[in-house]
Amino acid sequence: MAHHTVNRAETSAELTMTEFRERVTRLPEDMEREHWTSLAVTRRGEPVLAVIPWEMYEGLLETMEVLGDPEMMASIRASLREIAAGRTYTSAEARRKLGL
Repeated sequence: MAHHTVNRAETSAELTMTEFRERVTRLPEDMEREHWTSLAVTRRGEPVLAVIPWEMYEGLLETMEVLGDPEMMASIRASLREIAAGRTYTSAEARRKLGL
């Protein structure tokens, strides 16, 4: 039987390797129906695989790409300092400055 844990309003589940093999073809539907954001597959009580929705996987890859880009991270840090200092524009001001 699947074990459920709640983590920051997200639900994850845990299946044994045997349960995983029995349910693998139904997992996309099960995950959507049960609102699971992740699934841990265990062998002898230890996690050995993680199953996540494809969109989450793509988001993780994009995040890793951003974090691995020193120029982009410097730009993000500079932007956060600008926001913290209150140097922001309304959407109307930004459109006007950009000529949109």
